[in-house]
Amino acid sequence: MTRPNTDMTDNLHQAHLPYKVMALYKFADLPDAEALQKPLAELCCGKGIKGTLILAPEGINGTVAGTPEAIDALAQFLFVSGPFGGRLSGAEVKYSFASAMPFLRMKVRLKPEIVTLRAPEANPALQVGTYVEPEDWNELIDRNDVVLVDTRNDYEVGLGTFSRALDPQTANFTEFKDYVATHLDPKRDKKVAMFCTGGIRCEKASSYLLSQGFEEVFHLKGGILKYLEVVPEAESRFAGECFVFDERVSVGHGLVEGEATLCRACRHPLTPAERALPAYVEGVSCPHCADDAEKHAAAQERQKQMELARKRGGAHLGDAAAAAAEAARERKRALAEASRQRNQAGGA
Repeated sequence: MTRPNTDMTDNLHQAHLPYKVMALYKFADLPDAEALQKPLAELCCGKGIKGTLILAPEGINGTVAGTPEAIDALAQFLFVSGPFGGRLSGAEVKYSFASAMPFLRMKVRLKPEIVTLRAPEANPALQVGTYVEPEDWNELIDRNDVVLVDTRNDYEVGLGTFSRALDPQTANFTEFKDYVATHLDPKRDKKVAMFCTGGIRCEKASSYLLSQGFEEVFHLKGGILKYLEVVPEAESRFAGECFVFDERVSVGHGLVEGEATLCRACRHPLTPAERALPAYVEGVSCPHCADDAEKHAAAQERQKQMELARKRGGAHLGDAAAAAAEAARERKRALAEASRQRNQAGGA
């Protein structure tokens, strides 16, 4: 049986961390997705795994975390011995590690699509663009005849992207169709290269572009995450950090946890520079939502209720999220301090 596409070295330089993170997707024929939901959820919950997995007739997508032993058992269930029967063979899988559990609960969801585009003509099982290995990506995007497009949403692009990449400025992936219609032309743009976080969005986007008459469409295999893992930082064309959909918030080269945190009012990722601005008030507002009076008021009320609950010696529903956010900030402060000490030692 073909194994999933994954680097089994598992980022050995981070393997001492207690939690193993598994990000995967696969476009596959799963008409029995509803029947697969229960056994998959039972396996994950029984092993203490947390995160989100999405099942749809077109395949599987998600990110989960647990002990290394639990994640290895899940991989065995998905790719070898479980009820999927080999249909996830060749799945795109990315492993990394975390110093704390990056998720609060386990969810296995049923959806019409594993990544929502609402374009039936985009079917990666029937046609897809040309995969480009991370090692070959720089050579492709350095070419003058290639149009480079970031298929992620605006808040993700804001944390980091590839040099000279076009930003569609979309709030969600379904808006990508409108961007293609108004900004790209198959008669003019003969070669289009696309990328996303882990490869799934640009794979579906490549299928959509082919359905619209574009001739040569390329996409980064394994996405930014794979690129940051295997391409040396000195050779990288990626500037900034890559947003990830868990409490780590972002990762950098080598997939180490980044410095970004989330605004607890609007959930927008924030760089250290943004957190230093006057508009940032912990738990209340940030530069992206400070002018939103309704959201600002709701956040202030939530903070007030949390403080009242703590004074009464009780717990508030937001406490778990606050604790996770504070733990993330502590990890990032420790990472920044370790980096500063390494730089000082190197310059001595």
